[in-house]
Amino acid sequence: MAEDAVTGLAITAVAIPQPGDEGTERAASLLACRALRDGHHLAKWGNLDRGSTLREDQEYWRGTDYEERLQFLATLDGVPVGTCAVVLPLKENMSVAWIDVLVAAPYRRRGIGRRLLAVAEEAAHSRGRRVFEGYCEEPVQEQQPGTEELPAKSGSGGVPLNLASTCFALASGYELEQVERSGRLRLPVDPELLDGLEADARKHADGYRVVAWQGSCPESLVDAYAALKRRVSADVPTAGLEAEVEDWDAARVRVEEQGWERSGVVALVAAVQHSGTGDLAAFTVLSYRPERPRVLIQEDTLVAAPHRGRRLGMLAKIANIRLAREACPAAESVITWNASENRHMLAINISLGFKPAGFEGEWQKRLE
Repeated sequence: MAEDAVTGLAITAVAIPQPGDEGTERAASLLACRALRDGHHLAKWGNLDRGSTLREDQEYWRGTDYEERLQFLATLDGVPVGTCAVVLPLKENMSVAWIDVLVAAPYRRRGIGRRLLAVAEEAAHSRGRRVFEGYCEEPVQEQQPGTEELPAKSGSGGVPLNLASTCFALASGYELEQVERSGRLRLPVDPELLDGLEADARKHADGYRVVAWQGSCPESLVDAYAALKRRVSADVPTAGLEAEVEDWDAARVRVEEQGWERSGVVALVAAVQHSGTGDLAAFTVLSYRPERPRVLIQEDTLVAAPHRGRRLGMLAKIANIRLAREACPAAESVITWNASENRHMLAINISLGFKPAGFEGEWQKRLE
């Protein structure tokens, strides 16, 4: 437990509840962090569409062989007022830590956020990490025309200089490397629009076919799927963010799938296969939470660099939207995120009907 100059402030590591821990302090700390994040989402977005479920949190914070995940709770005179998180990659990016800090609105501007960040950075540094990365998403209405912006250092786009998140990051020594755009697609999508876009895309995609699955990748495709997922960290724009290529194999795919299943998350995958070689050239993933039936979250989407220019991203997304309509009929929207410089994927999303929802600063701090 860390004590701070803020009188009555304590910051404590959050342990993950085990079966039988219901009603204990261990369970209460996790629930307190959840309540802080839920309150943040409700205040900023008016809903919990971007929030995790309890079942997801119970699984996520246990970590995996590929990531160590730490969470801390700040209390002021016993009242939960903030939380921070540290995610430590264990196979690649061994110099990097991903950091998140949140302080409840009534307790901001008291130095609690700075103390939480210091605890997170100390935890990361003690594990040999020298590059700290974090992000903060804001609703699109926060980016008003005419507002002075801080441009991304190595990507494109910018964030308003007058935002509290921008001021906090800059004051803490972080640099804005990249800006992502989030969008929302209302469901259902007009079938005639999908048919027209698919017909146009297929004119450019001779020799490719769509394959799709729900939950677990078919054994006959898992090696090809792992090879494609390996390309995500190599081919997706990351601006100046520290990012090494992730080494995916069939075993790592199965670990991810098993984690989703334990979390109560249903993964819908549509991929595009090259008929001649059997290689997977593109894929897209939508995740669905029965506890949040109104929203789907767009996970990774990729067209491998050698296969670009054939409208494969469009084919994969159309196939998955149709699959989602059958598998998740209560879903009313999809939320997606794209780097501002990823013009091709942004154009696909606009064609499908995605509307701007928010923007996200991707921040980085390198120790000397």
